[in-house]
Amino acid sequence: MPEDLITGDDGVPRCGWGADPDVYRRYHDDEWGRPLHGERELYGLLTLETFQSGLSWLTILRKRPAFEAAFHGFDPERVAGYGEEDTARLLADAGIVRNRLKVAAAITNARATVALRADGGLDAFLWSFAEAASAERTGRPERLADVPSATPTSKALAKALRGRGFAFVGPTVAYAFMQSMGLVDDHLIGCACAGRERPARGTAGAVA
Repeated sequence: MPEDLITGDDGVPRCGWGADPDVYRRYHDDEWGRPLHGERELYGLLTLETFQSGLSWLTILRKRPAFEAAFHGFDPERVAGYGEEDTARLLADAGIVRNRLKVAAAITNARATVALRADGGLDAFLWSFAEAASAERTGRPERLADVPSATPTSKALAKALRGRGFAFVGPTVAYAFMQSMGLVDDHLIGCACAGRERPARGTAGAVA
C-alpha cells in the first residue's frame, strides 16, 4: 500500500498512488477526478476500466495508446460493428490486454452505447447519477484506506448499465469508473488537487 500523501520533487503533495512514475503523476494531476464528457471519451474510459479489472491501472495507462489504436479511437459506432475478424485481430494484439471476455465486453458495450442514443446518450445517462453520488458522500477522504471500492451509487450504476445491455460492469468497476470520469472526486485531504476547481474534459459542450 503506498503512502497516503507524497510530496514530489516538484514540491507538490499528491495522493500516494499518483506520485510516481510520471505517467501516473500526469494522470493523477490532469485527469483523475476531473469531470469527463462526451460519448466517445466516456465509452473509451469505460473500456479501459473494464480491461483494468484484476490488473494494475498503471499497466492500462502504459497501454492506453495501443488500446486507442486497436479500438479505432474508441469510436462506439465503429466498434459496435466489429465481427469475428476484429475479435481475432484484438486477441492477437500484444499491445493491449488479450482477454477474450473483456474484448467481447468492449464490443457489447459499444453496441449498448449506440443504443443509448435513443434515450439521450451515454453522457446524460452516466451523469444522471451525479446527485446520488454527491448525496452519499460524508466528506473528502483523509487516507487511502478511507476510499471505498464500491458504494450504493456504484451498485445502482452497475445495475443500470447491465439493464441497458452493458457487460463486465460490476459495482467495483463502476466505482473506479466514477472516480476516473470525475463523477466523484476522491483526492485526499492535503493533495494539491483536492477541492481545486478544474475545468471539465472532453466534448458535449464541456471545456477541454
